[in-house]
Amino acid sequence: MTSSSIGAWVLAARLRTLPLACASVLLGGGLAAQAGAFDWPLFGLTLLTAILLQILSNLANDYGDAVSGADNADRVGPTRAVVSGLISRQQMRRGMLATGGLAVVSGLALLWRAFADDWPAFFAFIGFGALALVAAVTYTVGRRPYGYRGLGDLSVFLFFGLLGVVGSFYLFTRHLSWPLLLPATGCGLLATAVLNINNIRDLATDQASGKRTLAVRLGEERARRYHWLLILGAGVCVAAFIGLFEPSPWPALCLLAYGPLLRVTWVVQHSRDPGVLNGQLKATALGSFFFNLLLALGFALA
Repeated sequence: MTSSSIGAWVLAARLRTLPLACASVLLGGGLAAQAGAFDWPLFGLTLLTAILLQILSNLANDYGDAVSGADNADRVGPTRAVVSGLISRQQMRRGMLATGGLAVVSGLALLWRAFADDWPAFFAFIGFGALALVAAVTYTVGRRPYGYRGLGDLSVFLFFGLLGVVGSFYLFTRHLSWPLLLPATGCGLLATAVLNINNIRDLATDQASGKRTLAVRLGEERARRYHWLLILGAGVCVAAFIGLFEPSPWPALCLLAYGPLLRVTWVVQHSRDPGVLNGQLKATALGSFFFNLLLALGFALA
């Protein structure tokens, strides 16, 4: 494999999105550490599986948008590998298959580590894993990709928020605590905010190609107001959890990353420049990651 082909696959994998895949695992791990149930090998396998699923989703997104025509010469976002000819459709399908296979192997190793003596939980989480695999691919691939019908926000909220955080916590502890829905909701809302900036930036080309994202359905101005709801909602959920259930001040470290997220939201509200929105998308992804990282560290230190 040449350096140029390696570069094409790195481009298609969209490494800058991986912090979002890690955030829910980090938060679930931090909460588990506070509960005295953290396990490094289990954490590593959970993180690896989440990263592989995110890469699979990115490859499928590159492929699906090229096939549907959502990616074209008018695109203002980062270069896509298939539509630019760097990777053929057949090569991308093979790459998706290989990445999906690695995710299955990693996921099975993870579940064996977590539930070797609990077969009902083992098979239940196999079902969740299969659902995650299907969701990663069918976001933009298939006859009726759900990302083209405005359901991408819901999927991101569930998998990068509720299921990601609460599921990770359960892998470590084997029990659930309903107040955890508050930080899990905050995590999911921040991940959805990243997708929303992407969809605002691509609104015109998505609308022209028939890709009916939630931003297209809402319209540009309401999509920008919706972005405020996502960011403010995340802050309220996390603050409520800390105020009601957390006696230690350490989790409040996350506030160091919340101010920059509010500044980005102000720019998203007022800027109509796709190039500026590209920068704010990256800033929101990194800000969300550091918000959840600091929150996780705060729980671990509490």
